[in-house]
Amino acid sequence: MNKLSLLIMTVLLTGADLQAQPEPGAANWKTWFISSVSDHRLPPPPAYKNEIGQVLLAQQALDSAGWQQLLYWNAGAPGYHWVDMVKDLWMSDTGYNGALANMLVGVAIYDATIAAWDTKYAYNRPRPFTADKRIKVYVPKPESPSYPCEYSVAAGVAVTIIGHYFPHMHDSVNKMAQQLMTARIAAGAAFPGDTRAGFELGKTIAQREIDRTKGFTPGTAWDGKMPQGPGVWKGKRPMFPLAGTNKTVVLDSSSQFRPAPPPDFAKEMEEMKRYNQTFSSRANAFYWAGSQFWYDALNKKIFEHNLHLNPPRAARIYALTAIGSYDGFVACWDAKYAYWGLRPDQYDTTWHPLIPTPPFPGYPSGHAALSGVMGELYAYFFPADKVYFRKKAKDAAESRFQAGIHFRSDNTVALELGSKVANAIIQRAKRDGAEDTPETKVFFPKKPVGH
Repeated sequence: MNKLSLLIMTVLLTGADLQAQPEPGAANWKTWFISSVSDHRLPPPPAYKNEIGQVLLAQQALDSAGWQQLLYWNAGAPGYHWVDMVKDLWMSDTGYNGALANMLVGVAIYDATIAAWDTKYAYNRPRPFTADKRIKVYVPKPESPSYPCEYSVAAGVAVTIIGHYFPHMHDSVNKMAQQLMTARIAAGAAFPGDTRAGFELGKTIAQREIDRTKGFTPGTAWDGKMPQGPGVWKGKRPMFPLAGTNKTVVLDSSSQFRPAPPPDFAKEMEEMKRYNQTFSSRANAFYWAGSQFWYDALNKKIFEHNLHLNPPRAARIYALTAIGSYDGFVACWDAKYAYWGLRPDQYDTTWHPLIPTPPFPGYPSGHAALSGVMGELYAYFFPADKVYFRKKAKDAAESRFQAGIHFRSDNTVALELGSKVANAIIQRAKRDGAEDTPETKVFFPKKPVGH
């Protein structure tokens, strides 16, 4: 064994004594797009004694490349890498399905994880490292049952949804899923049968949710009609003009929290021209123009709170965040194209903003609206940091004024809109049962099945 492998093994074995939080009650949490998790309960697992040799062979075959794959795919919660992937895909998507795909990855991983927990505690199959002392465990020891593999469940969801909405990624995500399943087996965390069953469960639920959300995005092309007159946005090719017609998940409709019409921007244009830029204000404008703060901050908090060791809790957070992104986006775009509010550099053609002006109406601000959503959701997830996250939402909103691409009212209205969307989601979340089954709950397992 080379020095790199020895170092990797030392690090992994050091972390292997950490205890994951099993959440045995998660099977009772409410799901979003499947009505009953028991409908998706898998058949009993096969005898694990027949698979012990396969796990041992996988561990014996680990080389430098295998260790790298093991490290990569076992980092974070089951949905961690897939949420990261679809986030980048949908942000660069110019069609109407990107936001839907992003939402579905988060929600379907949650729904499939809850279904997996129902099967796990129905059969209580031991993990490989528990079943045979010869098998080493190279990840923090998960205390939940082995069947089905929760990481493979997330992979099945991601492969199905990403492959459906981004067909050019189909082969790549399938290859990644196979790497993940191999990594879970080599880590001593799952039997081959666990990974296969989990992958198929994830695929089944993802396809069910794709079918369930057909019709969420507009089925007809935009007619190209744009309002005319003073105070109206004057671009040539507006982006996502029909996004506000999307069907929402939590909101009654995209217009549920639609703000009042925009004001006369004359005074706000004067304020913008009088604004005294400083190094800090410019830095804030540029930072939020290219930052992925909300995504990075969420993962940081999940790791800090060790929620990556608690798949149902982590999946719930990713799902609620994905719904917030989706409903917040749809609500904001509803208002944008209800009013077609113009931008500062259209109001005064002599005005030159710090950054390029986006190709869609300004009122209300998308950055501010989604930051308003995230600020409130994160305050709910991590209440000790609520002041910090709400301040970050205000900083994000102010950055658009500082960049010169939004009037101040674009931002203040958007923050309020985002907050209302988030609070509607939080009220729904409080009824999902997760707050009734805290992660510290003691669990005494039943007799294992599949031995």
